[in-house]
Amino acid sequence: MKKTEILHGQDNIKKRTINDFHLIQNRLDNCTDSTGPYVIDTPLWNEFLELKKKGIKLRLITEITKDNIGYSKKIVKVFETRHLDEVKGNFGIADGREYGGGASITKGEPPIEFIRSNVKAFVDQQQFFFETLWNKAIPAEQRIREIDEGIEPIKTKILENREEIYRYFVKSIEKSNQLYICSSIGGLYMVYNNFFNLYKEIIGKQKRHDEYNGVKWLTFIDDNKNSIETVKSFLNEGIQIRHIKNHPSMNFWVDNNNIHATIGAMDKDGTIDKLLVSNEPVYVNHFISYFQDLWNNQGIDAKERIKDIEEGMEYDIEVIRHSDRTLNIYLNIVKSSRSEIFFILPTPKAFVRQFKTMYLASQVSKERKVKVRILTPKDEIVENFIKHLLKEENGNSNDSIVSNSDGDIKVRYIEQMSYTKSSIVIVDRKESLVMELKDDTKDSFTQAIGLSTHSTSKASVLSYVAIFENLWKQSELYQEIKETNEKLESKDKVLNEFIHIASHELRNPIQPILSLSQLVKSELSKKIELGTDKNKIFNLLDVIIRNAKKLNKLTDDVLDIAKIETNSLILNIEIFNLKDLIQDLIDDYKSQQKNDTCNIELYFNIDGQQKDLDNNLFLIEADKARISQVVSNLLINALKFTNKDCLIQVTIERKVIGNMRKEAIVTIKDTGTGIDPEIIPILFTKFASKSDKGTGLGLYICKNIVDAHGGKIWAKNNEDKKGATFSFSLPLDN
Repeated sequence: MKKTEILHGQDNIKKRTINDFHLIQNRLDNCTDSTGPYVIDTPLWNEFLELKKKGIKLRLITEITKDNIGYSKKIVKVFETRHLDEVKGNFGIADGREYGGGASITKGEPPIEFIRSNVKAFVDQQQFFFETLWNKAIPAEQRIREIDEGIEPIKTKILENREEIYRYFVKSIEKSNQLYICSSIGGLYMVYNNFFNLYKEIIGKQKRHDEYNGVKWLTFIDDNKNSIETVKSFLNEGIQIRHIKNHPSMNFWVDNNNIHATIGAMDKDGTIDKLLVSNEPVYVNHFISYFQDLWNNQGIDAKERIKDIEEGMEYDIEVIRHSDRTLNIYLNIVKSSRSEIFFILPTPKAFVRQFKTMYLASQVSKERKVKVRILTPKDEIVENFIKHLLKEENGNSNDSIVSNSDGDIKVRYIEQMSYTKSSIVIVDRKESLVMELKDDTKDSFTQAIGLSTHSTSKASVLSYVAIFENLWKQSELYQEIKETNEKLESKDKVLNEFIHIASHELRNPIQPILSLSQLVKSELSKKIELGTDKNKIFNLLDVIIRNAKKLNKLTDDVLDIAKIETNSLILNIEIFNLKDLIQDLIDDYKSQQKNDTCNIELYFNIDGQQKDLDNNLFLIEADKARISQVVSNLLINALKFTNKDCLIQVTIERKVIGNMRKEAIVTIKDTGTGIDPEIIPILFTKFASKSDKGTGLGLYICKNIVDAHGGKIWAKNNEDKKGATFSFSLPLDN
């Protein structure tokens, strides 16, 4: 019958237990606290002896202490016994079929209440629990020997209570003859405020016993005044301290037989929330070896470090032989930057290999407004990478300076440096990293980089800053000289072209004037009466007159340019009808065309409606001669660049701007060759021409005349790619 019951009363429990012992057939498993071994002083002891005689297997888990060791030595003769630290509770399992358990008992006394059950699921559960503890426990003989010989048991545990950690510190330091410590400066603060006198005692033991090493401490010493004074206090007591730059992320210390390590970060004041403690020899020996390596190979005497700080010569120089470590330092110093990062790259491929770091610098710049400056040689691949870095898809690749508006990032292009094969990075004017270029053909950073030097030496870092700034200024000066030379070359080219064109244009009218004048003179000298040769003579004279007008026009243009350049262009203002002016000009040109078949049509557009009837709504207040000059120039250009059977459409539009201002917009659209795309950006500047039919001054003069009247002028090629459209606006008289 399966049942679970609770027994009450010590006599009742004792009687029932002895009765149950007689039913055990194979084994009895017991687990008790440190009171268990005292069972030899109770009536139950004889029952256990009888079970042993019957061949019943007896197993016991208990805590063996200095207090109960005498009893424990007798227990192990009857029970297969194992020791477990701080075991709680008392229970037993008979033959894996019945469980009994009671609360903690006093020495040699049965419990007051006892639970008893033969429910299989419950018994199996308790049997599993017993086996788990059994496997975790150590043989009783080992624990007895440790107590007899004063040997500490091998333990690894975590302390999570601050008061418990404090008590452990006191106990541990009092027992220590020597300490190896590697911690942040917060560790020194904690010891100074809580355990300084105990550390003095360790130094005292060292003075009395030469074989003791006293206290050796590795820490990072910064320029904080309180930190330096704390370090000096330790040094004055004979504690050995060395400065270490690359401090491990874990704080640890090793005493005679134990390793202690913080879990998680240590507060600035040295507060510890979790502490790992172990006397495992493998761990202890490992950390001692690790400490000695740091002490001998990376530690700098604290006195020298403090002296450098106080004399303003604080520095730390590390020669790095492994490129993977160089890469880690490279990324870390860029991440930690606070104000500025300078890069000098010797080759385009060096830039590409280090693009990951450049991108990291751009992120830092956006997050903390860090100034980033990059000097690099240029090629097509570098330009594409920089466009990606700065997110400027439409940047001018010909510029030597490109920048990013999101972050303070600027890149300047320099010539590839044949005299140096090192990449240089300077951070916050406090750290420098110089990376030797071993093989520029490699794509991998770690394969391309050789020996590197990481320095916080003020003199060294500022030297590299000076090199960078000089190169930066040189690149700026080079760009300015380049731009100036390009402007001068452009001006020289334009001037040479103008001189060539002007000479050609002047030669064209002058030569006919001279030759035809001589011919007229010759003809007239042969004839007493002109007679039927009159038309021939007049035709010759027409040619002379036309070319003389061209010469006069060129002269006028040159004079107008001079007036514009000297701001002495004077306008003779009057009110006139713009429509009538343009109509008269069109009629004049039609009459001059003779046999040409180019058609000129005039349209009017009023309030968005196109009309071809007369209108008096185009009165303007302007210089009539100058406006006529503008229209004539535009018509001449339209005729000049069109062939026969062409069409020129002239439109005058009346447009209201806002609530008050009214404008007249004149548009001249032709079906000619159009505007050369190279000329469009500079169309209305001086000498802008790709044609041998003019000087390139006309449109420049037109623009200045229109601007002087408060209007605007513009041009474009027609959408059907046949010809061009020129337009200008003028304010109408209100």
